[in-house]
Amino acid sequence: MRFPRSWTIAITVISIAILALWLISSLYALYVQVSWTTPWLATPILIGILVLIGVAIAVAIYYIGIFQGWWRKSPTKSSQLPTVPVERTAAATANLNAIDLQLQQIQDEVTRQALIDKSREIAENLARGQIRVVVFGTGSAGKTSLINAIIGRIVGEVGAAMGTTTRGETYTLELKGLDRQILLTDTPGILEAGIAGTQREAIARELATAADLLLFVVDNDLRASEYAPLIGLAEIGKRSLLVFNKTDLYPPLDRANILAQLQSRVQNVIDAEDVIAIAANPQSVRLESGEMFTPDPDIFPLVRRLAAVLRAEGEDLIADNILLQSQRLGAEARELIDAQRRRQAEKIVNRFQWISAGVVTVTPLPVVDFLATAAINTQMIIEIGKIYGCDLNKDTAQELALSLGKTLTSLGIVKGTIQLLSTALTVNVATYALGKGIQGITTAYLTRIAGRSFIEYFQQNQTWGDGGMTEVVQQQFQLSRKDEFLKLFVQQAVEKISSYQGGG
Repeated sequence: MRFPRSWTIAITVISIAILALWLISSLYALYVQVSWTTPWLATPILIGILVLIGVAIAVAIYYIGIFQGWWRKSPTKSSQLPTVPVERTAAATANLNAIDLQLQQIQDEVTRQALIDKSREIAENLARGQIRVVVFGTGSAGKTSLINAIIGRIVGEVGAAMGTTTRGETYTLELKGLDRQILLTDTPGILEAGIAGTQREAIARELATAADLLLFVVDNDLRASEYAPLIGLAEIGKRSLLVFNKTDLYPPLDRANILAQLQSRVQNVIDAEDVIAIAANPQSVRLESGEMFTPDPDIFPLVRRLAAVLRAEGEDLIADNILLQSQRLGAEARELIDAQRRRQAEKIVNRFQWISAGVVTVTPLPVVDFLATAAINTQMIIEIGKIYGCDLNKDTAQELALSLGKTLTSLGIVKGTIQLLSTALTVNVATYALGKGIQGITTAYLTRIAGRSFIEYFQQNQTWGDGGMTEVVQQQFQLSRKDEFLKLFVQQAVEKISSYQGGG
């Protein structure tokens, strides 16, 4: 028999009150007794006892809270940090949400819309939850025969073919014991000759990459041209079954040897039980009576393994593939955004290199002094930083500009630039009229090296990489001294400096 909740509360309150009264009475009696004998000790003893009681109560509340869940405070705003989703489907959803934000940064309308369509397709696949099984391999391996045999063997409904032969025929299957629908897709053959063959192979690889489960079909030992795509798909996390088809063409011993070779070649990426020998469309044989006999397809080992994998791993295969597709889409979006940012940053560098050239041309110095344009470089760094989402204050940007300027000098790049441009300018007849404007050209060249170095710095999340600033600056100097670029730069520089001098 359970007591009413109100009775329990009332009994608890009364018990606590009685204990409190007893404790107060006991403490008072102790205080009076000690006061009679040693008055100076009474108060410290009382305070010490009260402190101990307080600590005991706090400890009791703490441990009761742990066991009863009372100690769990609601998180404050500052403690509500993003958490990494444990479930792969949740991770894929989080990736897609983040990608949607990334896609808004892409300025090219056509490209952005194409990626948005991809993102929606991935989200729809996640919601629909169909299992995509793609059959992949050379045109001669018997992929279509394999699909026809599977369709005839698996018990359940078979939908009408979807798609075209150029994109791959797709069938819908229902497998007993599996709630999800199966999409079985035949792909164009790989390794076909000609431009059309290359285009069909690209389609096949695209379909294979989007598969939840891949059936890689061969009709002999793996050739190098087949091994490479199989390993490439496995390395990106694609779950595969390696299907050795047309076994009816080989004597039993040869068939066993080929199967063993296949298992050995792919042992690092595919389990031995996932390398399966079949005969999807056995050749007809002539009987002793003279009649032709066509054996039934021998695909039961594949059907059994396929069913076992889909039943045991189907949910994980879908989640893994959706996560993979979302990650690949995210990487593609990041590459496009990086390229877009680089183009914008290079426009800034191009603008500031001619600004610095103009300043030095109008107010020439006794010698080339790149540090004299530190203020211009500071503003350039701030604007490049904004392109990459980094808001630098003026002091920080100036410190970076001065540091890079000193590095250019210490590495001898300033001196090397003077020598390099002096040689390049001697072959340009227009440079004879420039006079001290050559200093402006040199400053523009150094500003370009500095700006492109800072593009690398911001692209690597405000780090100079393992080699530090020195390696990045030297690399940009080497890139800038290539003949084709140098010739074009000198031509543009002469035109710019001439216009500055003419305007002056």
